[in-house]
Amino acid sequence: MPVLYTRIPEERIAVLIGTGGRTKREIATRTGTQIDVDAEDGEVRISGSDSDPLGALKARDITVAIGRGFSPERAMRLLKDNAYLGVLDIKFTTGHHEKAALRRIRARVIGTHGRARSRIEELSGCSMSVFGSTVALIGDEAQLERATRAVELLLKGSEHSTVFHLLARLRRDAALADLGGPAAPEPDLE
Repeated sequence: MPVLYTRIPEERIAVLIGTGGRTKREIATRTGTQIDVDAEDGEVRISGSDSDPLGALKARDITVAIGRGFSPERAMRLLKDNAYLGVLDIKFTTGHHEKAALRRIRARVIGTHGRARSRIEELSGCSMSVFGSTVALIGDEAQLERATRAVELLLKGSEHSTVFHLLARLRRDAALADLGGPAAPEPDLE
């Protein structure tokens, strides 16, 4: 029986458990796992079944997604076979560790009234959450690739309009490729 451990921030434990334990029960039921949460230190123990070890991995990813700021409803997108979780560490990408710099960089990714985040979600197809010093993304492989590239460009200081135009073009090229048309070569923005 596979057993996985993860840890989530203290302020996200109540979200993971849910009212009356509803969210935790739903995750356990839908993934065929048993989930134990230590509310004092945020450690989560996930026990899967031998018949479906993938359920434990999905439960862990959903737990991590909730810990990184996603609502349980959005995190449940990870139950789909082609959905993946990606987490980018702002500190690692930018090299900035001061609180003021992190706040400024997070603000760039979120945008005024959340518009940059919404635009990235719309153009990439990914769900996105900015929490602490991380940016978490949920989507299929192609969506994750596009959204990760966009977030990294914003973190490195690229203009919002440039990043949004790139995302729009990548989405258009992906749609053309699905139809069997030619894709344009990718520009190097770095």
